[in-house]
Amino acid sequence: MPANVTNIAPEPFARALRELSGMRWRRHFTVDEIGSPQRIAPHSVAIEAELSLDDTEDPLATGRLILLHDPLGNESWAGTFRLVTYVRAEVEMDIVTDPLLPEVAWSWFTEALETHGCVASALAGTVTASYGKGFGEMTDADRAEVELRSSWTPTLDQDHPLTSHLAAWQDLVGQVAGQPPYPVGVAHLPTGRR
Repeated sequence: MPANVTNIAPEPFARALRELSGMRWRRHFTVDEIGSPQRIAPHSVAIEAELSLDDTEDPLATGRLILLHDPLGNESWAGTFRLVTYVRAEVEMDIVTDPLLPEVAWSWFTEALETHGCVASALAGTVTASYGKGFGEMTDADRAEVELRSSWTPTLDQDHPLTSHLAAWQDLVGQVAGQPPYPVGVAHLPTGRR
């Protein structure tokens, strides 16, 4: 995968790129590289993903993930790497009005990191629940969404691969879409749209 690399990529970032390229994503999880920020860090790569039940459906959730690397470190990150994500999905109206939704959505993020054994610090983020009501010619345009934005400083080295953070992010996108992760060895059987 190409990435924003202003100089020859240092080995820690090159290793992360190899892990990103080799990631095996879950079924119906489509990932593409997109442009990455140019001014935040000397090295960066960004991907976007859609999770659908099958290729003909609109996506259940969309997300973006950016990996930033500054070999000299960044004081605000408290490290040399930073992961930044944005995940969004439509939800049912009764879910979006639940006052516990922000706490629950944030727990999906922290539990995904924990489940995959990710070593991370300086977690930050927001959860936004919103809905719109259609009127007149747009009475059928009601829409409810949940959006999670977060960033964290991963420990990435020989013993702590980027792959675990990618797996956690994939689980997070699934959770926001109402499609929780499946245990290893269990296949997903399509049951129709939520």
